[in-house]
This record gives sequence, structure tokens and C-alpha cells, in this order.
Amino acid sequence: MSTQADHGHGLVPRPEQTPDVLRAALAAVDPQRLPEMQRTKDEAFAKAVEWQSLSPVRSWVLTWARDIEIARRPDLAARLAHAKNNLEHEDADVAREALRELSAVLDEAMKAVHA
Repeated sequence: MSTQADHGHGLVPRPEQTPDVLRAALAAVDPQRLPEMQRTKDEAFAKAVEWQSLSPVRSWVLTWARDIEIARRPDLAARLAHAKNNLEHEDADVAREALRELSAVLDEAMKAVHA
């Protein structure tokens, strides 16, 4: 795992992008999602065999690296939670802004794991 701290926080280190290391990181930052991670891993590996391609596995790795990045960073986790809470707001402008913010959080997290 990278010991590099982001934005001056002493956070759980950013994990390497391997299934076992991602699982350990998720166990530290969001353990209730472990069954979901295992289910989606099984699905990704089954698709990889069926399609004879590693793209489903790579997609799985990137998705979980992104989600772990959000969970390990309180700033991103708070922004994501706020955006999700407003997605179905009665005020259409608030809902649109929530969707924009949700997209921005996901993009920021994905850029961080690609760095």
C-alpha cells in the first residue's frame, strides 16, 4: 500500500490494486461492503472467463479502488453522502447539483487511483 497521505490527512494508505490488498483495505475502511465486493469479484471473474478477456477484472479492480479511495478520505465520503442524499430532492436544481457533485466525487477518486 502507498503510505502517501492525501490532502494533509493521516489516512488509511491507498492500497495497491490487487484483489487481496483491496479486500484488506475495504475491511479497514468499509467492512460492511465485503460481501458485495466478493459477489462482484465472482461476477467479474466469471465474465472474464466467458468473454476470454481480462477487462471485467480490470473494471472490478478500478471500481473497488475508486470506492476505497472515497471511503478512506473523509472529505470525499462526506461529499458523496451529501450528494446521494439530495439526488431525489423535490427542487430539480438541488437534484441536478447533487448529480453533478456525485459525478465530481467519482471522477476525483478515479483520478487519484490512476495517479
